[in-house]
Amino acid sequence: MRAAARAFGTRWRDRVAASDPGLLRLAAGLRTVGAIAVTLAVLSLLGADVSHLVAGAIAAMVATFAVREKQRDRQAVTLAVGLPVALASVSVAALLSSRTVAGDLFFVALIFCAVYGRRFGDRGTALGLIGFQVYFMSLFVGVGTSSLPGYYGVIAVAFASSAAVRFALVPQTPTGILLRLRQAFRARLAQLLDAQLALLDAAPDDVVKAVDQVREGTARLHETAMMIQGRLDEGTPDEAVARLVQRRIADAEIAAERLGLLLLTARSAERADTLTMHLPGAPLPESGRLPVRDEALEILRRDLLALRLLVRHPAAAGSGTALSQVRNRLLGYRDEENLPKAPPAVQDVFRGVGEAARAVLGLRIALDGPQDESADSPETARSREELDAEDAAIGGAEEDEGSAEQATGLRRPTTRAAVQVAVGSALAIVGGELLSSHRWYWAVLTCWIVFINTASTGEILVKGYRRLLGTVLGVVAGIVLAGLVGHHTWTAFAVVLLCVFAMFYTAPLSYTLMSFFVTAALGVLYTLLHTYSLSVLVLRVEETALGAACGIVAAALVLPVHTDRRTNELLTAVLERLDEVTEAAVEQLSGAPPADLLDRARELDQALADLRAATQPLTHPVTPLRTRRDTARYVVALLETCAYHARSLAATAELLPTHPSIAADPRLRRAGQRIRHNIGAISARVSREPSTAEVVAGPSIAALLKPGVPGTPRYGRVTDRVLRHLQRLDEAVVGLARPLGAPVAPPS
Repeated sequence: MRAAARAFGTRWRDRVAASDPGLLRLAAGLRTVGAIAVTLAVLSLLGADVSHLVAGAIAAMVATFAVREKQRDRQAVTLAVGLPVALASVSVAALLSSRTVAGDLFFVALIFCAVYGRRFGDRGTALGLIGFQVYFMSLFVGVGTSSLPGYYGVIAVAFASSAAVRFALVPQTPTGILLRLRQAFRARLAQLLDAQLALLDAAPDDVVKAVDQVREGTARLHETAMMIQGRLDEGTPDEAVARLVQRRIADAEIAAERLGLLLLTARSAERADTLTMHLPGAPLPESGRLPVRDEALEILRRDLLALRLLVRHPAAAGSGTALSQVRNRLLGYRDEENLPKAPPAVQDVFRGVGEAARAVLGLRIALDGPQDESADSPETARSREELDAEDAAIGGAEEDEGSAEQATGLRRPTTRAAVQVAVGSALAIVGGELLSSHRWYWAVLTCWIVFINTASTGEILVKGYRRLLGTVLGVVAGIVLAGLVGHHTWTAFAVVLLCVFAMFYTAPLSYTLMSFFVTAALGVLYTLLHTYSLSVLVLRVEETALGAACGIVAAALVLPVHTDRRTNELLTAVLERLDEVTEAAVEQLSGAPPADLLDRARELDQALADLRAATQPLTHPVTPLRTRRDTARYVVALLETCAYHARSLAATAELLPTHPSIAADPRLRRAGQRIRHNIGAISARVSREPSTAEVVAGPSIAALLKPGVPGTPRYGRVTDRVLRHLQRLDEAVVGLARPLGAPVAPPS
């Protein structure tokens, strides 16, 4: 019973860790709800009325979610500076409450400054949010000059409560967040192995679903790896440890993705294309032998389960001999003599299992420290020696201090966005006043929100649509909740707290859900303020639609950044990062001195993530341009394929100084030159630079590396995996030419 309870607890913790990496969403929801609850408790003890309670809840929420810095000392400074900003904002709002024109002009100026402040980093963004949201809160509860001293105290209590919850009740340290992210990586790696095992056993009719699950699991694992990358500097004691963890995370991610491709190839009549793992709906290779029941496949199923066991069990739980024996067996597949008798494609999967086991061993050493080596087999001892040699070589490369050219004036994104949102807000104020002289600020709030974290007209359009949809659904929920809670003050506040938690927990997942919970909570707050009516909630929808429309008009007419221009800029950046990674990896594989490859590979991943987010307006399900949507998805999938192979080349190139089976081959430069030429030709086409370069297709990479003169090193000295990655990268880059309209040279 105890063993079953422990197993259930482990599975439950893995699910929670995998669904919310680092528990960041859970902490955000608990921290915000806790700050509001503490504020309400203190204010109720002080005998505050409902208006002050509502104002305190809003101020506590703002003080909590506005501060986004990672270091605790910087969070404390921002929170301390934010208090006088909030007091100044509520003071100006109260002084201008009876001066409509002056108040509207100041509100527009405040909005401009709040958005412009984003150029000064997280602190500037936080102070801008606090200034705007507190001014909005003043309009919502009707702060006047006579009641101003009372609201000073409310805001002070709210900020103090937010600090108490942030630093005492729900503390989060960079080290703790990184630890939980590492646990999430393990959990998602185990889930990906589950999906790969399901792919191995899937019936022919279930292969498409199984591949979709593997594709989703691979994407989720990559997302967690990127989150870890963003927390390494703050969460590790020094740069050497950060680079070690980064390297082991990259190894595990690459090995897991490669294992999925090998499994798909093993159950197919032809080699699977990497694009299949990145493009939803991509045609699958023709099915072959699997699933069948023979000895080799039964061993493979057993070993996949064993690999998943190694991933899930931490080092402390694996001190016995059972896991050591499992680990030794899996690592033995790295030696050709230990491979079971099976077709070549199935043997490739066993090799992939061995490489994945080596990556898991390296991950455990990096994350959990030294391991018990008493039960090591010769293959395990060899793997440890390789890992130790790699660890010793990590940290020798110097980072390049590049200085990117910064835009100035109205070309700077923050300045342009500030002008746009100021114009949109002015339109929203005028239109909102026509709809309602008392609730016009809802239109301004919507206009403000649709500009946050958006950079093109298309993104603003999609965000406005999602907010309107969430608001309409939230109005229905608000009507139901208002009827249920009635005028029971504390029950209503409990419902508001639940909605606030759900709002912050779902915000990174769905903007529509977040808007739904916001509007539902507002329906209850209106009940508390005795201003609830069906007409008020309907007006909320009208003001939301008006604000979204004003934001879209401002984005389209004032200093517009069209979606095509935005995506082309980001696409050019992705191609530049791809060229840099390819050049550095091929140069090192050709014998050049070591360089900082994994950081460059992660820069490529980040650029690709930015491009993926910017193409959402093009790939949104409601877009009427179906051909354009399919093209955007295909291009992003091809770029993800390129990034995978470039990342794998970078990881392999970093093994050169220490790995006994990999040697530099100078002739790889020839293959790299063709790939880089093609990337440059496509980049020139996308950025509309004057260029006559054409994409060149030619013989396979292996053909380029055949020995030409006596004494030339054979390409067998470079592993087949390097050749395969180069070949697939070459094919994917050439494949980008057609959808992007790059000229292709006729075959010679």
